[in-house]
Amino acid sequence: MKLLPFNDCNLKTPRILEALNEASRSIAELKGLASSIPNQHILINAITINEAKDSSAIENIVTTHDSIYKILTESGFKDEAAKEVVDYRRAIWRGYEIIKEKGFISTNVLVELQGMIEHNKAGIRKTPGTKLVNSKTNEVIYTPPQNEKEIRDLLKNLEDYINEDDNEVDPLIKMALIHYQFESIHPFYDGNGRTGRILNVLYLVLNNILDSPILYLSNYINKNKSQYYTLFTEFRENNNYEDWLIFILKGIEDTSKNTIELIKQIQNEMESYKNEFRTKLPKIYSDELLDSLFFEVYTKINYIEDRCNVTRQTASTYLNSLVDVGLLEVEKVGRESIFKNTRLIDLLSKF
Repeated sequence: MKLLPFNDCNLKTPRILEALNEASRSIAELKGLASSIPNQHILINAITINEAKDSSAIENIVTTHDSIYKILTESGFKDEAAKEVVDYRRAIWRGYEIIKEKGFISTNVLVELQGMIEHNKAGIRKTPGTKLVNSKTNEVIYTPPQNEKEIRDLLKNLEDYINEDDNEVDPLIKMALIHYQFESIHPFYDGNGRTGRILNVLYLVLNNILDSPILYLSNYINKNKSQYYTLFTEFRENNNYEDWLIFILKGIEDTSKNTIELIKQIQNEMESYKNEFRTKLPKIYSDELLDSLFFEVYTKINYIEDRCNVTRQTASTYLNSLVDVGLLEVEKVGRESIFKNTRLIDLLSKF
């Protein structure tokens, strides 16, 4: 395997620069729009739920939004696929926390995130046998390095490339090269794809391209999986880096535009919900309560207690009043009551 940087690649061809220009414009618009939202955690939470679902689907871990929300709220609910998706979302948040705290991405960070995703401490591969397989066709696409020392040397090279200051190469192009190299190294027994897709957005946050982890290529890759694998192979076998870079840059452009549309729809839904809430229940309305209903999607009495700093009885009154006027739906699960923001659920399910 080649080491980074790939000095034999001309990263400034006219086609690459044209794609880079469009991607840069779109992601800058996304960053600006996201920064205008008072409570960005609502946005991050909604987007990471969709990302966790889409990224897991690439690995044939398929579940529904409803099951994901139930795992988050119902203590006795069991669904292994949904649990894997929720654990993936936890890994995204953990990676974001590390970036904000430490300001770099190390091999150890990636090992920690992969461990959260796969629920093991296997770490870097030590024994041979790992292959990259197309999950749709079971075709062996690529056999990555098998020797542990080679894998660790390649990861050290990747880590250096990720964290070095380099004004010569645009961060969006670097992200595409980092993604290719990480998936080529394939350092873990399992969870490489999902870890690599988290690495993408962490790199963008690290380089201030985004302020928060809100852009993910999983949906784009899912829709173009065959092309993704073909271009991955062509880069490796024929050094066709240009088409790979353009594909990833196009993904950044398209995903930025889709995320912008999602943000606008969440904003519109929150404003509509707020107006109806204030009209129907003016005595209990507060911004904190509104934010809480859009943060978890499914909520419980104790969540409102904590977030709005009210008694259990008051939180119960709030939520049941919202059910009475049609702003929430309630589902009894044993002795628990789960309150659902069905409008937000429907909105997220469309993206």
